[in-house]
Amino acid sequence: MITINRSKVEDELQAFIGHDVYIHSEATSFVFVRNFKVKVTQAFIAGEGPFRAALRFDGHGWLRMEALTHYEIDTNGRLLLAGYDDRGRMNVALHVGKEPFPE
Repeated sequence: MITINRSKVEDELQAFIGHDVYIHSEATSFVFVRNFKVKVTQAFIAGEGPFRAALRFDGHGWLRMEALTHYEIDTNGRLLLAGYDDRGRMNVALHVGKEPFPE
C-alpha cells in the first residue's frame, strides 16, 4: 500500500458512483462488515492526512471511515483503503469493489 494521494483516491471513489458495489469495512474490534452490497450515490474523501472517506448508499445511508492513511488498487480493480498507526498497525479498513470479496 502507498500513502494516500487525495485527488487520486477521490477519483477512484467517485468511479463507483451509480454502481452496485461490495463493501468490506473494519475498525479495530468494533466494526466488521464484509460483502455488504449497496448502490453508491455519493463518495468523498476529506482531510489533510489522515483522511476521512464517506460513501452514501441509495440516497438513504452513509458509511464514513476516519484515520485512513494508505491505499492501493488491487488486480481486480478494488479500492483498498487502510489506516495505520505510528507503529504500523492497521486500525481501520475500507475496501470497495464491484465484485464480492473472498469469504
